[in-house]
Amino acid sequence: MHFNSEMTTLDDIKSTVSYELSQFENFYKEALHSDNFLLDKIGRYTLKHKGKQLRPLFVFLSAKCFGEVNESTYRAATFIELLHSATLIHDDVVDDAAERRGFASINAMYKNKIAVLAGDYLLSKGMMIALENRDYQMLDMISETVKNMSEGEIIQLEKARKFDISEDDYYQIIEKKTSSMIGSCCAIGAVSTGADTEQVEAMQKFGIYAGTAFQIRDDIFDYQPNNKSGKGYGNDIREHKMTLPLIHLLKNSSAIERTLIISKIRLYGKKNSVINEIIKKTNEKNSLQYCEDKMNFFVQQAENQLNIISNSEAKEALKKLLDYCIKREI
Repeated sequence: MHFNSEMTTLDDIKSTVSYELSQFENFYKEALHSDNFLLDKIGRYTLKHKGKQLRPLFVFLSAKCFGEVNESTYRAATFIELLHSATLIHDDVVDDAAERRGFASINAMYKNKIAVLAGDYLLSKGMMIALENRDYQMLDMISETVKNMSEGEIIQLEKARKFDISEDDYYQIIEKKTSSMIGSCCAIGAVSTGADTEQVEAMQKFGIYAGTAFQIRDDIFDYQPNNKSGKGYGNDIREHKMTLPLIHLLKNSSAIERTLIISKIRLYGKKNSVINEIIKKTNEKNSLQYCEDKMNFFVQQAENQLNIISNSEAKEALKKLLDYCIKREI
């Protein structure tokens, strides 16, 4: 894939669907509203501290590749963002995280029980929106995504305890945990504007490949002490997460080295000195370069899926969004 020499900003990409994104804000705000005071307060807090909203952006750009954005598209984007918000709230509970995007997490503010129930509420709100409007295909796709995300999390937890995740296991886990949602964004966006079955399948594959590349980019950040992502570094090692850099390092180490690395992570993985030592070893084994090469492979696979689509401003914006997510530093 040949990237532009100048980095496209997210605002540039969003300009292609600026009207749609502004309209989406109203849909999402309405979906977060509740007659219950506490749920409404949590909803407003979630809206106030929303992230980059990349998922709705994928929905709208995918939709515009095949037609004009309509009510069904807005519902799809709203459902996806509700699911994403619910997932983040539940993740913070599982990880016992006190912060999300630099602000207090819902579980830190209201304790785990309320946070879990609030996440359940957001997910059920999305399902109700789809059911009330008979968006059965959308509901089917997103239900599959929820199932995949849960399975991916469980598989990762099972494998992580034994430090026996292979590269194939890794791709399976991130496809389920991360990529399946991006795939759904692109597929339901395309469905909403009348794409045929072949086009919908291509868009879903585009999202899955893109999501895999994005996740590898995040994994690389965690092994770069000088990264500018704002997420710090070494967290995956501290949490005993086996991501691609560590998988490659272990695969290319001798049996004795492998045993020593795993023992150090298990016993002293929270120490900065051990984290820096592991990162140094990944550089010695060219593990990060290997990850970069794999990331670029998935980027190319994603781009190939777009060949089925006629050229348009939305298609170019999707390519730029792919470029942005791979090159991003924050």
